[in-house]
Amino acid sequence: MHTVALVLSDSRFPGGGHVHSGGLEEAATRGLVTDIPSLGLFLVGRLRTAGELSAIFAAAAVKCHEWSILDEELDARTPSPAQREASRAQGKATVRAGRRAWPSPILDSLIQATPRPHHAIIVGALTDIAGGGAADAALTAAYLSVSGPASAAIRLLGLDPFAVNAAVTRLGDAMQTVAQRAVASADLPPEDLPGPGAPGLDLLAEAHVRHHKEEVRLFAS
Repeated sequence: MHTVALVLSDSRFPGGGHVHSGGLEEAATRGLVTDIPSLGLFLVGRLRTAGELSAIFAAAAVKCHEWSILDEELDARTPSPAQREASRAQGKATVRAGRRAWPSPILDSLIQATPRPHHAIIVGALTDIAGGGAADAALTAAYLSVSGPASAAIRLLGLDPFAVNAAVTRLGDAMQTVAQRAVASADLPPEDLPGPGAPGLDLLAEAHVRHHKEEVRLFAS
């Protein structure tokens, strides 16, 4: 694993992930996630859908620098406006941190093409700029798709941090599998990239936005 993957995956990296729960807050509010077993099921589902989609586009962004096309194709595979906004918010925050850590003309061209890129695309771009490969980008995206919700579960439900961490580590093989599938498709034209979907997460994201306007929520998504 390249060091860029470690940096981007670090919870201390100022990429804005700490304000997003990946749908966990809404799921917890509805009683869908209440304990470690239900959290584990939620994380598995998120990894295999939204997480795999992020891994696919992170890997593709290492191989393909057609930023506007990649951005449009990821938009097309993200039907929920709330999910798109959350992705772009994290992407913008990651851009700010990335410009300081890895300044590059490649990054400048990305920002010129799409000032608020999707999070997966900027993860892939930064991985490439720092010398990492598609596998590093894909695994980073896969890990972030579950580490954020897991951290949110501790804050929202008061779950045992050791047990939550164990739930994440149990997904290690599944993360590797998701990353491998993402790398296998990374050389495809952007329009042919797979688009795994998660209607349940889309609905949770839209509900969270509505509730966030009515009452104070801890997370933006």
